[in-house]
Amino acid sequence: MSTDLLPEMALIPGGEFLMGSEDAEGDERPVHRVHLDDFLIAVQPVTNAEYARFVRDTGHRPPAVYELPLVVTAGGAERENAFRQTGAAYVWDDVSPPDGRADHPVTLVRYDDAVAYCAWLSASTGRLCRLPTEAEWEKASRGGVESKRYPWGDRLDRNLSNFLADPALKASHGTTPCRLYPPNPYGLFDMAGNVWEWVHDWYDPAYYATSPTRNPSGPSSGHLRVLRGGGWLVADVRMLSCSHRHKVPPDTYSYAIGFRIACTP
Repeated sequence: MSTDLLPEMALIPGGEFLMGSEDAEGDERPVHRVHLDDFLIAVQPVTNAEYARFVRDTGHRPPAVYELPLVVTAGGAERENAFRQTGAAYVWDDVSPPDGRADHPVTLVRYDDAVAYCAWLSASTGRLCRLPTEAEWEKASRGGVESKRYPWGDRLDRNLSNFLADPALKASHGTTPCRLYPPNPYGLFDMAGNVWEWVHDWYDPAYYATSPTRNPSGPSSGHLRVLRGGGWLVADVRMLSCSHRHKVPPDTYSYAIGFRIACTP
């Protein structure tokens, strides 16, 4: 077993925080107080370089454009062509990431790919590695700052996060290296922007009304999965808020979706 495979982690102290937002989408309400035990979360998303060790060690299929996800095929031929065209820059050459993107977050990964990575990392290090729950992700994103919109407060601009500040630049935009933008108060990078991040939970729009008050882990089943944090393609900054819940079919993947890991101390 090799502990050097573990990424840099931040300890998020146990305690209560306010989850959700009263001035956002309906599934972010009601705002409710949640208690979480101590947990560890990676200070940045899994990078291409980190994911490459997993691919080479296990033979897991590398990030590429495979069978198209439902969110793409539902948009017809034009959307399918656009997905393939934009995704080409993120397709790996066999087991090697695209040139110059080793320190960028890995993309083109499905929920199942992220879970498989966590299982490999757990077996390789002897530590239980997993995706963070929605509640863990949101508490970590807030950085100990109560009831603010973004990981640093209520202000967000292009100097704080990688998002599509100018939609006219979409064709030349893309992922950026992790840690390029300032961290939040917990020392976490890219909690808003760069890539959407898979979390553990199934999606239920009414879950907050019945959620356990201690260590909630989401519904036991569902039809949609949850992404958090927004990505480089986001032009609507409301999607970059700490509380925003983005729901997608489980087969979803894209050049703007990645993940980060969590562990129990």
